[in-house]
Amino acid sequence: MSGTDTEPQLATMLEQRKARRAMPPYIPQRDADVAKLLQSFFDREKTGSEVRDVARIGGGASKEQFMFTLARSGEETRYVLRMDALEGITETSREREFEILKAFHGVVPVPEPIWLDADAQHFPTPAIIMEFVDGVTKPETEGVSVTGLGTVLGDPLRGMLADQYFVNLAAIHNFDWANAELEHFTAPNSDPKQATRWLINFWKGLLEQDAVTREPVLRLATQWLEDNIPDCDKLCVVHGDYRTGNYLFEEETGKVTAILDWEMSYIGDFHADLGWLLQPVFGSRIDGVFRASDIAPPDEMIARYEAASGNAVDPAKLHYFTVFNAWKSYILVSALGMRAARTAHNHQDVLLTFLAATGPLFVDELARLLMMEESQ
Repeated sequence: MSGTDTEPQLATMLEQRKARRAMPPYIPQRDADVAKLLQSFFDREKTGSEVRDVARIGGGASKEQFMFTLARSGEETRYVLRMDALEGITETSREREFEILKAFHGVVPVPEPIWLDADAQHFPTPAIIMEFVDGVTKPETEGVSVTGLGTVLGDPLRGMLADQYFVNLAAIHNFDWANAELEHFTAPNSDPKQATRWLINFWKGLLEQDAVTREPVLRLATQWLEDNIPDCDKLCVVHGDYRTGNYLFEEETGKVTAILDWEMSYIGDFHADLGWLLQPVFGSRIDGVFRASDIAPPDEMIARYEAASGNAVDPAKLHYFTVFNAWKSYILVSALGMRAARTAHNHQDVLLTFLAATGPLFVDELARLLMMEESQ
């Protein structure tokens, strides 16, 4: 991929990923071992501190996550440790995640990142430590389910969250990224198609590395995406995974306490985030009404986003990124996720195998969307 036109940092990640392919199976970290790692880390970083109550956090299909308490001078603070597995459902950088969280701290609700071990100098793999934020990702009535897949917020919670949902997304897209300290992000600067071309080439590279099956519809979609790249009129921070399930809220008050999972962020076209949150798998369908992220029907979603952001949504670009996100979703679950499970390079092999079963849904969605294009 060295000669491929993509964001330099992402091209480096693709090459580094190749080097990990032949490594032996990944051994999940035990709580007691993580406690020792953390204690030795803070013996150096915060002398006189004691690490307590280390516990694995459930969820996540790419990172191992642990909650812990750090006690020092009579005060106790809770933090979250995120460590890479060898492979996962995404390919991301802890440096980029750290920088984007730092940039948005105080702009929208995010966990504050505190420590970074980007090169695994102390932890077994690259790691980030951030503050712990109280909140839930779904109502208690949802029971056991994969967070964000078909989550039903219901009333009155849906109404309590909706305004914040749009205000926060607008703040992300209108953020002054050019004056932020985003050293490990590169902004496109040559032509108005470069941002999306970089994006397509990165995900195409991942697909070529990890494809388990060769779906004809995927080849067709890849060609269509390459042939129809729209101009990007406004470069902005794209969250990359903005949806219900990726923010924390207080169930009683409906207050959003943190927006999570910024690891797929990049500089690009805001329509990409809109196409993602409109994915059917993230929404609900009740009494014949589809609500994107269980917040609002698509037309209302777009209207409320435009009102909050001042950004005009182009229907043709929205359609393009709806196709892109169905394509990206297939790559996530049926290529990256399935490959990581088969090679035992991830601690969540059961979850990854389960998610791979959603692959045909995205193939069907791609076929539907591309047929719509042909009929126009």
